[in-house]
Amino acid sequence: MRLVLEPRAEPSTAALLLAPVAAIALTLVTGGVLLALLGHPPFEALYVYFVSPLLDAYSRAEVVVKAVPLALIGAGLAVSFRANVWNIGAAGQYVTGALAAGLVALALDPGEAGMHWLVVYLAAGVAGGVLWAAIPAWLATRYRTNEILVSLMLAYVATLLLDWAVRGPLRDPGGFGFPQTADFPKAVLMPVILEGTRLHAGVFLALIACLALAVMMRRTLLGFELRVLGEAPRAGAFAGFSQNRAVWVGLLLSGGLAGLAGAVEVSATVRQLQPDISAGYGFTAIIVAFLGRLNPAGCLVAAALLGLSTIGGENAQIMMQLPRNVTGIFQGMLLFFLLAADTSLRYRLRLKGAGTAARTASGTASGTASGTAGAAD
Repeated sequence: MRLVLEPRAEPSTAALLLAPVAAIALTLVTGGVLLALLGHPPFEALYVYFVSPLLDAYSRAEVVVKAVPLALIGAGLAVSFRANVWNIGAAGQYVTGALAAGLVALALDPGEAGMHWLVVYLAAGVAGGVLWAAIPAWLATRYRTNEILVSLMLAYVATLLLDWAVRGPLRDPGGFGFPQTADFPKAVLMPVILEGTRLHAGVFLALIACLALAVMMRRTLLGFELRVLGEAPRAGAFAGFSQNRAVWVGLLLSGGLAGLAGAVEVSATVRQLQPDISAGYGFTAIIVAFLGRLNPAGCLVAAALLGLSTIGGENAQIMMQLPRNVTGIFQGMLLFFLLAADTSLRYRLRLKGAGTAARTASGTASGTASGTAGAAD
């Protein structure tokens, strides 16, 4: 007796769209049970998590601030995953983008002014992410290494590189020994668009990137090529599409957007380099990509939901003394239920036993014997 997964017919569009809703509902129910087991009123805790961040303008702005880097990274990962290129190291590309942009910022005179410096700063962030993503891309296309492992390991290398830089050559001499750089000059700080909050102009970059990538994937030859290679690699090969090109495009595109997210986040919120600038965005964005159905436009909604859970988790720590890790548990459960819903849409679970195997073997033998007899006649 054994369990096997059998492919189903192609799921409907409605079913694909309802899968994330079902995953969110299951996450809320399971999360409520978990909170009850921890001794907290589940409905009150869920209210603090998912409703309280929407009650005032500052909290709503903070949700958007958290969503900006998630949307940028998630949109790039959605394109990469859609092409069957698995970049799991966006966290490292986020860090190297922030580090490259930080080098530009620290090289400027504090009195420098002009919007062009912000453009140079952001371009350096993109370049940092692209260069870090180019390492697994080159190794995958040249030596057939696994981009999942290489990109993931490089994420830890990037984190250690940043830690070394802010404790060594980039440390602020006037920072009382803390592992941080000097504050960035005003010329590279993201403009605030809502007074009294931290809501910054990076939200427009996220909107443009997500919508542009959605159009690219649906309306351009490159997008068609990436989709075909992701869904049917052999068909793509027969059509003359290059798998190596898909690897390069997927990794460099997602790496560049991760680097841009790092530059934007550091410029808008931290305004200096520190060892802990990543805040888990690179890994959380994987959930954003899947929750957005590997559609860059859908990543906008998914990023807002994950941003809401992040701010809600911070509120729960303060108001209900809940552990900080509960937010990570919620996000992990969401990814689990989302993948489970997708699997159930595409496959059915069947129990196969010895009797089934015997009947299959008997039918095969009978068919073979009949074919042999027919050939003899």
